[in-house]
Amino acid sequence: MRVYVPLTLPGLAEAHKAGLLGPGPVDAYAVTPALREWYVSDDIEELEYAALSRAAQGSLRRLAADPRAPRRRVVVAVDVPDTAVTADPDRGLDQSALGEVRLVEAVPLKKAASVHVDADDAEEDVAAAAAALGAADRGDADAQFTVDGADDHELMWFGVQEIPNLV
Repeated sequence: MRVYVPLTLPGLAEAHKAGLLGPGPVDAYAVTPALREWYVSDDIEELEYAALSRAAQGSLRRLAADPRAPRRRVVVAVDVPDTAVTADPDRGLDQSALGEVRLVEAVPLKKAASVHVDADDAEEDVAAAAAALGAADRGDADAQFTVDGADDHELMWFGVQEIPNLV
């Protein structure tokens, strides 16, 4: 199963240094039955893109919690056995939890398939989105518009061997 782990650049640096995404449990996103139902598609590429997008939102939440981190979303795509992943059945249809899964244990970074990171030109919009996230969660429509602005930026794809250059 391919899962998408939301991080920040400092989190990616820690994972690179340790050689692990963890310690476990590790929050991630994947193509879950609830995500399939919500997205209403059978195209696996579209579904995986939706899971990646959910992980990018998870990365934005991590940025909001770490004001010192560079304002660039980071997602690591990892291939793991299905048995390494759990989902909370009570949150399966909760709109805010679509695609959420948890990796039971830390995952060796060598299992990563790719890394997805915002380009430098996204930093201003991502910074504004991270700052507005709390107000958006409380229902502020203008703040939600600002948060949604981060989604206008596509994450760039990097090979795992490029991690040293990213951190």
